[in-house]
Amino acid sequence: MSVASDAVTARRGPLVVAGGVVAAIVAASVADAVLALLALAAGAPDDFRPLKASSYIFLTAVGVVAGAIGWAIVRKVSKDPAALVRWLVPTLVVVSFVPDFLLFGDGGATGVGALLLMHVAVAAVAVFTYRKVMPLS
Repeated sequence: MSVASDAVTARRGPLVVAGGVVAAIVAASVADAVLALLALAAGAPDDFRPLKASSYIFLTAVGVVAGAIGWAIVRKVSKDPAALVRWLVPTLVVVSFVPDFLLFGDGGATGVGALLLMHVAVAAVAVFTYRKVMPLS
């Protein structure tokens, strides 16, 4: 492949990126739904709002869109975006756990554990998708 064709494969059009982000939201929401159902079956409180679809689908969409914006910024400004993403993504996922721990009294270990797994699932789906539609190289 020539240098020009490599550049073409590394930059996707806005419709491809938007489609990928929407696909990531759907896939991550499905993963969240499975985790929420498993948590409820394992004894998480039925009235624990974060395990309701209306809560986690909205927050999943916000997280995936925010992640896509951050990914695009990293691609544009970093000299070595892959190295930056290798430590930035896990750090942000761990930081995103903090509010969940504050819900321990309402959701118990099962509910909060499910939320933590949801964060990891959303990040995994999002990063997989961003790598496809917004390659770092």
